[in-house]
Amino acid sequence: MFLEALIGRAAENGKKTVAVAAAGDHEVLDAVCMATKRNLANFLLYGDRGQIESMIAPPPDSSISIIHSPNPQKAAEEAVKAVSSGRANVLMKGNVQTSALLKAVLNKEFGLRTGKILSHTAAFEIDGYDRLIFVTDAGMNIAPDLEQKAGIIKNAVELANSLGIKNPKVAPLCAVETVNPAMQATLDAASLSAMNRRGQISGCTVDGPLALDNAVSLLAAEHKGISGDVAGKADILLVPTIETGNVLYKSLVYFAKARVGAVICGAKAPIILTSRSDSSESKLYSLALALCSVPAQN
Repeated sequence: MFLEALIGRAAENGKKTVAVAAAGDHEVLDAVCMATKRNLANFLLYGDRGQIESMIAPPPDSSISIIHSPNPQKAAEEAVKAVSSGRANVLMKGNVQTSALLKAVLNKEFGLRTGKILSHTAAFEIDGYDRLIFVTDAGMNIAPDLEQKAGIIKNAVELANSLGIKNPKVAPLCAVETVNPAMQATLDAASLSAMNRRGQISGCTVDGPLALDNAVSLLAAEHKGISGDVAGKADILLVPTIETGNVLYKSLVYFAKARVGAVICGAKAPIILTSRSDSSESKLYSLALALCSVPAQN
């Protein structure tokens, strides 16, 4: 329901262009074809022309252009250049190593650096919840420090705002709900909450530490006597480490059968950095999420 609505919103946001690095991937091309059928975007597909043409059925229409690149690294560079020059609005990973794509993204001459931290934000549609649940960072930053966590929150808030979610509620997740000097995550959570109250992190409400149950369940929060604007009502779940984020992400997908779209935030343009195991449907939702976060054309 929510992610499907994003597809409709993306289609109304003015037709953008997506540059796909090393596009010779069946799931990626399936998502591209699904997106063109819904009139979501134009696509620049960088990679081996013969391979891409053999994998697209039916043949591509006018929304798709194939640009031959001799190898994945070159394809990544050319796709990034297309975005940095303004010929494309979104970057999408195809059949190329993440490290190779990020090398191009971080290139000082033609890359997509902004000075902000790059972070992974996933939007989950979970049965039984009346809102999207954002999880960050499950794919980029291994063990972020306090300053990095603040940047990750700011990226997620900016993404949520672009989807029409004003003043999202942010829960820095920990194993417990109290500050414990022996647990760095709880100290960081308390500091992030203080930074929010003092205006250093704005446009949202941050409160923690909170355990997962108290962040998303009003019943659990009430049972433990935890109150506040975020407890039981969190929109954004800030995980303490990439391992926590990875497990939570995959648990929601495989156990809860949640639907998900994800983007890398903090660059000059949204980056779709999906996993090889992600379905074409998930890649389509990621496309919609990225396209919705690009400012509408006047």
